[in-house]
Amino acid sequence: MTDYSDALLRRILTETKVVAVVGVSLNPVRPSYYVARYLSLKGYKVIPINPGHAGERLFGQVVRHDLTEIDERVDMLDVFRRSEAVPPIVETALEALPGLKTVWMQIGVQNAEARAMAEARGVTVIENRCPKIEYQRLFGELRMGGFATGIISSKL
Repeated sequence: MTDYSDALLRRILTETKVVAVVGVSLNPVRPSYYVARYLSLKGYKVIPINPGHAGERLFGQVVRHDLTEIDERVDMLDVFRRSEAVPPIVETALEALPGLKTVWMQIGVQNAEARAMAEARGVTVIENRCPKIEYQRLFGELRMGGFATGIISSKL
């Protein structure tokens, strides 16, 4: 299912405080970077997960190798990986992150097996959506063209 009520999305984005982002990039032009950065600027604690950059710092946090290195409560898992890679990520999250409330798969990412696994444990699943876009849409930040990049040109 990729048709979610605004009330559900608003509730998730309002109640979530800590987000683990799997597949985050340290490259500022990559969507995973700017979505994670946006969430951190909106007051979410963003825990970056990327084995290729483990130990580096991003948004004030140490990049973790994987989800098992997180020792605090995580409300939402945001997945920037191919659809077929999602089931083992969700399986690990369900074991390693007690209290996980939401699994959020980015635009273009859907996996029925992962969804069923999470929902069987009472975890809400959002597929094929971006929390940055939904936040902007639901909380009045979307601008012309559907994008609010946060970049302001002084040459206008």
